[in-house]
Amino acid sequence: MSAHAPDPATTPGNDSQDPLLARERAHLAASRSALRAMREDVQALDIRDVTANWVNAAVLEAQIEDRVKALADLAHTPLFFGRLDYLHPVGAAEAEGAEGERFYIGRRHVHDAGGDPMVIDWRAPASQPFYRASRKEPLDVGLRRRFGYTAGDITAYEDEHLSDPAEAARSSKLLQAEIERPRVGPMRDIVATIQPEQDEIVRSGLGGSVCVQGGPGTGKTAVGLHRVAYLLYAHRERLARTGTLVIGPNASFLQYIEQVLPALGELEVRQATVDDLVGSVDVRGADPAPAAVVKGDARMAEVLRRAVRSHVTPPAEPVVVVRGSRRWRVPAYELEEMVGQLLARDMRYGAAREALPQRIAHAVLVRMEEAGEAPDDRVQDAVARNPAVKAAVKAIWPPVDPAKLVLRLLSDAEFLAAHAEGVLTPDEQKTILWTKPARSVKSAKWSAADAVLIDEAGDLIARTHSLGHVVLDEAQDLSPMQYRAVGRRCSTGSATVLGDLAQGTTPWATTSWADALRHLGKADAVVEELTAGFRVPREVIAYASRLLPSIAPGLAEVASVRESPGSLSVRSVAAEGLDGAVVAACVESLAHEGSTGLIAADARVPALREALTAAGLPYLSPGEETTAEARLTLVPASLAKGLEYDYVVLDEPSAVVDGEPDERTGLRRLYVALTRAVSGLIVVHATEMPGSLSA
Repeated sequence: MSAHAPDPATTPGNDSQDPLLARERAHLAASRSALRAMREDVQALDIRDVTANWVNAAVLEAQIEDRVKALADLAHTPLFFGRLDYLHPVGAAEAEGAEGERFYIGRRHVHDAGGDPMVIDWRAPASQPFYRASRKEPLDVGLRRRFGYTAGDITAYEDEHLSDPAEAARSSKLLQAEIERPRVGPMRDIVATIQPEQDEIVRSGLGGSVCVQGGPGTGKTAVGLHRVAYLLYAHRERLARTGTLVIGPNASFLQYIEQVLPALGELEVRQATVDDLVGSVDVRGADPAPAAVVKGDARMAEVLRRAVRSHVTPPAEPVVVVRGSRRWRVPAYELEEMVGQLLARDMRYGAAREALPQRIAHAVLVRMEEAGEAPDDRVQDAVARNPAVKAAVKAIWPPVDPAKLVLRLLSDAEFLAAHAEGVLTPDEQKTILWTKPARSVKSAKWSAADAVLIDEAGDLIARTHSLGHVVLDEAQDLSPMQYRAVGRRCSTGSATVLGDLAQGTTPWATTSWADALRHLGKADAVVEELTAGFRVPREVIAYASRLLPSIAPGLAEVASVRESPGSLSVRSVAAEGLDGAVVAACVESLAHEGSTGLIAADARVPALREALTAAGLPYLSPGEETTAEARLTLVPASLAKGLEYDYVVLDEPSAVVDGEPDERTGLRRLYVALTRAVSGLIVVHATEMPGSLSA
């Protein structure tokens, strides 16, 4: 491997003497010019005479507007980051003397005025060898070139001659520099640094679901987002119809990742939390952990199913339909057979309710035909709307409101007991019953778990719309009922599930991906494990991994590729000097380039706010974007999951553990906090370090 221009990890000097670098810069300038021309061509489209009506015109205008946005040139984002020189023409039979093709690999496709490609989209098949080719399997690649950038301009390049056995293999400095680039601002894409094992997951097909188990810094979130971008590229028409969704653990996390897909030209992917998905009621209350665990248990689905079906009442009276001078009678026993058949089919409650009047009408039509009449479909529809039929359906199969149903279950001990018998124990029933029953849906202090129950009840009544693909991040923290809620959103589509069993910090966190995927409805999903770490320094992840035997026995330890001596500092201070020592550690971290996160137990945050303010240190809250001027974020430990900072100051680890309902959950929360650092971690403590960290 040969490197050109100054060390990519440093600020480049005068490199104007390198003619090859000048040619690459010229190609970059020409590519940017071509992208501008592509954008201008779209902006100049005149659709006044090509649409049949205003509806079509509005749709086409929206599509053009989206295309214009997708073709935006982000000045500080490299248009291409690599180059592939093939030994032979791509896709053609090898011919003696045939010249190989050259492709520049970038974030989006760019072509010149003649339609010839100047930059190939990283998702295109021709780009795949950029991530997969090796000396062992060069995939017909003679040269792989990586580019280094400063402020959007090429300042370095690095060549790897895959077909030259004389060239010694060595790690890429440009690749390492890109991985270690300071984390200022929101999460960025990793298209320039995708590793072979990550690329295999990213490019897996739309038809199957994938579960990615990955420890801190293995890039699982980035893999999930890039998988969405790849699927939209490979199956755009299908996913445009069915939709895609990225589900994150909280709003701060979604704000952190929200720029990744737009940077890749994908603007239409919706992002939400599970609470957003099931938000049919105003959540104003919170459950004690024992109640939340029971409400989140998959057994609640059976309780709800029984409660919904209990509204069906066996018919006691016949239905008599009057049409003109004739009266048509459907006896009660025949109505009971219809109801029994619909219940046996286990249809959704609402669909069966819509089918019942048609079945009654069909029985009337049979009698009409037996009497010599010749009714058609219009007569059947009219009979189905007959007041007598509608009244019978309302009595037999009344409408059910999901929120009112759950309200009754949680308020009425007898109603709950009738439908939870043999499913929940009496103690579990008492655990979820409200001590102060609400009078109405609007006045109820619903919890997040209650909202999930209402969503389940709603699906028992009417089918939830399914999307084409859903990405579920930090999935280890979901309850079985939450998995079911997500699974309903991709029942006819596929899913990418991302998580780390060692980072489960809810009382209902899953300990098995097999169980989680079964609740999600994707039991056949392929489980992949990422064990190579690219974010957390080796010294830091090794320290945090001392907790693994206690929090996730048997889980593989992340093997970090980043060697950063001195990246970990553990400091013991006197209790009265704790706040001052934490502030001093923040000042020390801010002396370095990049972002700093001060992570503390939620209960410690108010005291640290005062200490930072007294010291004149401005700070941000999670979700607020770091800038060159504001680089310190005060992060409650409960919101740290999924976030990353160049430097982390961790305040009083024992307080993080004590802030959770049990020690194991507390140690998992601590594991999360310890692994948010990209370049350096300072741990400041006044009490004994918890768990195996005290050794």
